[in-house]
Amino acid sequence: MRDRIGSFTAAAAAALALAAGAQAAPAAQAAAKPDTALWAAAQAAQPDALDLLKRVVDIDSGTGDRDGAAKVEAVLAERLKALGAEVRTIPTENSSVGDSLTATLNGSGKGRILIIAHADTVFGPGTVAQRPFALTPDGRAHGPGVGDEKGGDVCAVEALTLLKRLGYKNFATVTLLIEAGEERGSPGARALIAALAKDADVEMNMEPGPPVGDTDGLDVWRKGSGNIVITVHGRAAHSGMAPQDGRNAAVELVHQLSVFDGAFPHTGEGTTVNLTLISGGERENIIPKRASATLNVRFRRPEDFDAVMAKLKASAAQTVVPDTTVEVSSDPAFPPFFQDGAGDALTRRAQGIYGEIGRRLETHGTGGASESALAQAVGTPALDGLGFVGGDFHTDHEWIAVSSIPARIYLTARLIEELGAKPPVRAAK
Repeated sequence: MRDRIGSFTAAAAAALALAAGAQAAPAAQAAAKPDTALWAAAQAAQPDALDLLKRVVDIDSGTGDRDGAAKVEAVLAERLKALGAEVRTIPTENSSVGDSLTATLNGSGKGRILIIAHADTVFGPGTVAQRPFALTPDGRAHGPGVGDEKGGDVCAVEALTLLKRLGYKNFATVTLLIEAGEERGSPGARALIAALAKDADVEMNMEPGPPVGDTDGLDVWRKGSGNIVITVHGRAAHSGMAPQDGRNAAVELVHQLSVFDGAFPHTGEGTTVNLTLISGGERENIIPKRASATLNVRFRRPEDFDAVMAKLKASAAQTVVPDTTVEVSSDPAFPPFFQDGAGDALTRRAQGIYGEIGRRLETHGTGGASESALAQAVGTPALDGLGFVGGDFHTDHEWIAVSSIPARIYLTARLIEELGAKPPVRAAK
């Protein structure tokens, strides 16, 4: 194993060297000098971060794979226990997803910091066998969930490791939550997130950092996310001997979707609606008695989601296939994460820290949801997108930039330093 790790870290160093020219730091956003000891430690931590990242990426842990999530959390728990953290497994609130892991470090300072990350990915069983963790000559790391969000898990653990080694304890508590159902809207940890956020002065979220042009970014707003399911009930019949006796649910579903198509855009910064799942029928020679479709809705305001639901329900009342009925239902949606004064102040702090190491940090918005919206909903200031910088998430070519690893570890650790010493004031709720 050590021989494999040795060759692996050598490859990592080579990949970093190749990427260095493309990642030259732009003008600083702040004149403050870096914490030289922490910056040196963050740079030295890159090989260890890559080793840990490889370990967790090479574990299948698609949402709903409870065993896979537990294996990822066990790897991280081992590291966190070594730091002296109080590590607990919190039973899931929904049996469709895995348990959560919390690790709490106690200090002597003032700020109560909550860090949220997730162990689940969107990739199914067997994905790792097809395309395990890999480094490429362009300075990127690839693999299922390498950015979303196993890179964020690793970034948080490495930042806490450096602060422990440097003896930093000027915080009241730092709690790292790693949950196992974020890709489905965190059904297994919603009450836990709300409770932890209420007891925190600030939430830091380890979703991957977005590339913004030639520099790095933070997500200052995110759309809410919810799924709407259209289910049509008809009547089965033999498709050759008595098709006239059937009531074709699939045909009615196609009608419902055709009426709705074009009512809302599929892409853009406003509300988007996209068909993601469709099913119907049992066998080739039976008129389908049931058909369903799932629409994924992304929205900037809660009332925008309500408007989509209202339009679908109005359409459901108008069927073209006689004797069919249409049901429209939705699952609990992630609320939007929006810009506010508290978030803007946190962003300025983060930009100043990035400026210490000669890098710029731009603001960014995205259609992807995160737990920061749940923290914000209970009045806790939130900062999002602190993980390693990457792109093409939820695809078979997802990546992170190896050169972003030291900078993001430094950013996360310095934020813990600053927010531990001087936490933001929570909004009243």
